[in-house]
Amino acid sequence: MTGHGADLVVAHQDSRARIQTGEPIGRQAREEREAATLRPGATLAWGAGDRAIPETPDPERTCFERDRDRIVHSTAFRRLAGKTQVVVYPTDHQRTRLTHALEVAQVATSIARAIGANVALAEAIALGHDCGHGPGGHASEEAFDAFLPDGFEHGPWGADVALAELNLCLQTLDGIRNHSWSRPAPASIEGEIVSWADRIAYCAHDLEDAISAGIVRPGELPPLVVERLGVGRREQLGVLIRSVSATAAELGQIGMDAETAAALAALRRFNYEQIYTRPESLAQSQAVIAVLQDLVSYYIETPLALPAEFRHDDRALAAVTYVAGMTDRFAFDQAERLLGWTPERLPRGIGHGA
Repeated sequence: MTGHGADLVVAHQDSRARIQTGEPIGRQAREEREAATLRPGATLAWGAGDRAIPETPDPERTCFERDRDRIVHSTAFRRLAGKTQVVVYPTDHQRTRLTHALEVAQVATSIARAIGANVALAEAIALGHDCGHGPGGHASEEAFDAFLPDGFEHGPWGADVALAELNLCLQTLDGIRNHSWSRPAPASIEGEIVSWADRIAYCAHDLEDAISAGIVRPGELPPLVVERLGVGRREQLGVLIRSVSATAAELGQIGMDAETAAALAALRRFNYEQIYTRPESLAQSQAVIAVLQDLVSYYIETPLALPAEFRHDDRALAAVTYVAGMTDRFAFDQAERLLGWTPERLPRGIGHGA
């Protein structure tokens, strides 16, 4: 072998030799690097982390890296691929809860890196933040509210039920539990970052999906949004991420400058009025609520139809736990098979290709 090919082989061999003679950068070394480089107030990893059930520290991964990996490999996370973001039966190019979680993680880690926060913790919270969602999107919360004395919120449900078996660190669970703006503020900087990243991501990508589906047109956007954020997702994310990063650097807290925050609020308001609460979306939500409530009622009345691991004395809690974990398609299939629902009664997709 001659020329560039031979040079590449030699370079590759040299690189392998350097790797083989060096020591891997283990958990303790990365913990020390975090302590020396992260901003004041950032959450530091240490040992096995603060968990409900004590564990032995991992030799390679920090506690928050370990949490991130557990979430990625969990059943609850995988099922997000089959759960509604905005519309049921999404086309190949529309978001699901899984793609939303990945986009929130991208926004959150970009901000965390820029301001010197703990990237692994921000990523873990972002990837897990929606694991408590039931099938059919936010409508499932209203559906399940009727069966639980304290109601159903996807943040606490994700932390306390859907991901409970993972024994995650308390900081990760707090960020997941409190990422919604209707909840108390997260206790960590990284949790606050994810709370902003969630709003940034869904405002931008839900608009993009709606434009692609023909639900709204770019020319309908409020002038403030166009002037400050632009029309496309890429431009919007850039402006919004830079605003949070700059505000954190200038003021030492997670937030946005007033003008950008006003533009984001205007975009969110536009999405609510033109996408989430349009007649077709409301009809979809009502169909979701009806089918999920029928399923929960069926399992309350027929507890032996539940898988054995879900059966316990609180029939309502058992039924909600099982149905909340379903993907959209599995829930709708169960309604047809067990309850005799016809396809015409089930929730329908929205937009082109639905």
